Amino acid sequence: MKICTVIGARPQFIKAAVVSRAFREHATPVQEVIVHTGQHFDANMSQVFFEELGIPHPNYNLGIGGGTHGQNTGRMIEGIEQVLLQEKPDWLLVYGDTDSTLAGALAAVKLHISVAHVEAGLRSFNRKMPEEINRILTDHAADRLFTPTKTAVNNLSNEGISVSKVQNIGDVMYDAALYYGRMAEQCSQILAMLDLTKKKYVLATLHRQENVDDPERLDNIMQGLAASHLPIVMPLHPRTRNRLQEFAITVPASVKILDPVGYLDMVMLEKNAVLIATDSGGVQKEAYFHKTPCITLRDETEWLELVEIGWNTLVGADVQRIQKAINFDNAIGNQPDWVENVYGDGKAGEKITSSLIEEGKQAI
Repeated sequence: MKICTVIGARPQFIKAAVVSRAFREHATPVQEVIVHTGQHFDANMSQVFFEELGIPHPNYNLGIGGGTHGQNTGRMIEGIEQVLLQEKPDWLLVYGDTDSTLAGALAAVKLHISVAHVEAGLRSFNRKMPEEINRILTDHAADRLFTPTKTAVNNLSNEGISVSKVQNIGDVMYDAALYYGRMAEQCSQILAMLDLTKKKYVLATLHRQENVDDPERLDNIMQGLAASHLPIVMPLHPRTRNRLQEFAITVPASVKILDPVGYLDMVMLEKNAVLIATDSGGVQKEAYFHKTPCITLRDETEWLELVEIGWNTLVGADVQRIQKAINFDNAIGNQPDWVENVYGDGKAGEKITSSLIEEGKQAI
């Protein structure tokens, strides 16, 4: 069986590492052709991930990034189509909700190549988010939808997607947290390098277009973070750094800005922070996996389960809500009770592999 995997952004590298390893370890041979669109083209946000996570070197690197959503998506469709015409895979596999995800799905479906979508069924119900449009269109184009939660299954059912296409396999990011969490403890020296004490700092990430392209929201978030009683470590997305400079927004003295860090270093920062403040969907979940409370700098989240069980607090870009949450949760004693198996059993990669192989056998 030949599977073409399309990836382009940092969270997708992590998910692909899990599934690629499952492909290699399965008894039935799987030939994987990896296409890197180039959506994250910075070395700190791309190449280091392949090296750290043991992902096979991409067979194709399209080098597409830095343009508008329309420019990127159109060029990606054209590039991916050429790869598919040459490779003729049995499946096109995409992850998440990026422009690379949508481009891969559209290129494949028009060539009548079966599409599998990992992390299907997520909904923020905010159509102003480019990611929301990407995930909805990809789900409706896909032939196999791998969901991380029961909520995601229900979302797809409500949109009329046939239950026969849907398989709830859990979250591949939980697989990654279990596997790479142990590796990070052995390999990462980030805490010593930054002179950080465990549970004595806050970790923050910020990159969503709705936040960083809006001067008022970006400034409000920085004002909110300034109230933290503890130092804040912020590995900064290049887009966010540019916007802070462009809008002349003051970064609080308590915030230590870093260049993007590798995955294993990020895991160590997540595991040992007393609190995480983020607008990233992936980091929200990783906070829960590593039992670190999280405040989400957005007005909504796809991961409603985390809000319901108390591990995630939505604060948007409201200064007062951020200020209240960032210090209320700074005490370890405020952590909620741990809830097991919200995102599966840590074997999502194996289930994806078995499902695609079994469906391939039935098609013969």
